[in-house]
Amino acid sequence: MSDRLGIPVRILGTGKYVPERVLSNFDLEKVVDTTDEWITTRTGIKERRISEGELTSDLAYKAGLEAIEDAGLKAEEIDMILVATNSPDTIFPGVAPKVQNLLGAVNAGACDIQAGCTGCVYALSMAFAGIGSGMWKNVLVIGAEVLSRIIDWSDRNTCVLFGDGAGAMVISAGKGGGCLFAAELRADGSKSDFIKLPAGLVERPASHETVDNREHFVQMKGNEVFKFVNKVLPSFLDEVCEKAQLSSEEIDWWIFHQANMRIIEGVLKRTKQPKEKAVINLDKYGNTSAASVFLAFHDAIKDGRIKKGDKVLITSFGAGMTYGAVIFSL
Repeated sequence: MSDRLGIPVRILGTGKYVPERVLSNFDLEKVVDTTDEWITTRTGIKERRISEGELTSDLAYKAGLEAIEDAGLKAEEIDMILVATNSPDTIFPGVAPKVQNLLGAVNAGACDIQAGCTGCVYALSMAFAGIGSGMWKNVLVIGAEVLSRIIDWSDRNTCVLFGDGAGAMVISAGKGGGCLFAAELRADGSKSDFIKLPAGLVERPASHETVDNREHFVQMKGNEVFKFVNKVLPSFLDEVCEKAQLSSEEIDWWIFHQANMRIIEGVLKRTKQPKEKAVINLDKYGNTSAASVFLAFHDAIKDGRIKKGDKVLITSFGAGMTYGAVIFSL
């Protein structure tokens, strides 16, 4: 950590788990009125993973276990488990306590973070803050989704976008690691109807009507989301870089929420950054919501792109509408 934000922090390990089943755009051509060309041109997605029988807690556990092993820690050394998800097994109990039990992390607290696809950045920020304050020493942060269970597979506007998966990071206190330069979280609740799961809880309890109207599936105003993100994200990321006292050119790697290639390319263009500095894997996994940046970060760490000392910006946006970013070095 920098002196501005707290004590030194290290990212000790990362993990990932994706289901075995691959659903390609060509497979989707047999399900809904769409084509591989249409999906690829508008989103950049070629395929996604689909869970068959595994719960969100199962995916989260497997990613978390790999991250702990990669960190060289024992489960009982974890102080807190934060799981960012929008597709929990159940509203309560949460995913995180189940993962805590599966891991045998007997000394850890555990809770879910729900902030749309930005839950990953919210959870990361909370982990950094908890460690920086001295409250926690080792935090396991997980993003996990089984969105395929809450997608309307007859709606070509949403079913082509999403995939299942989980990614994880172990963040720890201690010297000899990197530095958190900035963390910023925002929301605009006036646009809370842009992405929603309408029914099943307090506002619209489950009924024959809500089932018949297919209100238990994700609904999204895609064009409105696209316009909102392209309007707010470039200037917001400029602000975060300024807060970090870094120029955008000093950022080595940009890890965006893997939602839409056109959004990523548009933001890079407005911030005058080359596409080569972006970590992109949405072609393989689709939009995995709160898991997407963790999957991308893990892949880039393991293939050697991101190295010790590199400055990384992670940013996401999602239902709420929420958005946020963190900048740190390894």
